[in-house]
Amino acid sequence: MKKNILILIIILALISIILILIDRAYREKKDHNLILLYGNVDVRQVDIGFRVSGQVNQLIFEEGDKVPEGTLMCSMDDTPYDSKLKEAIAIAEAVKANLDNAEILLNRRLELIGIGAVSQEDLDNAQAKRDQLAADLLAAQANIAVANDNISYTKAYAPTDGIILTRIREPGTVVNPADPVYTLSVSSPVWIRAFVNEPELGKVYYGMPAEVYTDTGRCYSGTVGFISPVAEFTPKTVETTQLRTDLVYRIRVYADNPDYQLVQGMPVTVKLKTK
Repeated sequence: MKKNILILIIILALISIILILIDRAYREKKDHNLILLYGNVDVRQVDIGFRVSGQVNQLIFEEGDKVPEGTLMCSMDDTPYDSKLKEAIAIAEAVKANLDNAEILLNRRLELIGIGAVSQEDLDNAQAKRDQLAADLLAAQANIAVANDNISYTKAYAPTDGIILTRIREPGTVVNPADPVYTLSVSSPVWIRAFVNEPELGKVYYGMPAEVYTDTGRCYSGTVGFISPVAEFTPKTVETTQLRTDLVYRIRVYADNPDYQLVQGMPVTVKLKTK
């Protein structure tokens, strides 16, 4: 009786092994035209700051907020720069008034030089004075433009659609030019960093359609946008079905991210159909 049971168990085990082998062979045949890759999501990050120094007085967003392109993100106290603008405008107006007077004097000298009422030296001096004031006016107008630019630089806008990763400063902080205030994760483009084995490299091409799957089952469409010309060892952070000592080639798959669910570092599975 025990012998019969043992034989039955062996038969069932053999049947199970055969079924597993058949299923594996079927899957390999079914996926013959499919390249399966594993990788991680890469997202560009932007440090948002001011181009002038000053005291931060407003930070509009918090970490995790979605920011549309062109949205005002933060601002600083523009009082010193507004005063500089008013000063530049006043200087330009004074130079303009002197220039108008110099033009009148020069025209008089030109009228009198013909009858010998003034010397050539007086005429030359009047013309030099007019030219100098004209140059001073150009410099004053340039200072107005610089002052206007500095006022605009006291506000920082989102360069693209994105999500706030880090809020680095708080209102009242005095910052220097280029000091980061926010770190923004760019929503688009988003790409997948994956690695393809050398035997399958010849099947991959630029513009090749791709399907990107997350661990939650979401599917995103994409295309192959970069294929590295240099071979490298498989990174430890990437899971592959081959040995980790195999040489692979890095590729970049640009993916659509309409729901903003593809985030930095997320592990994903990439499927490339060769036919």
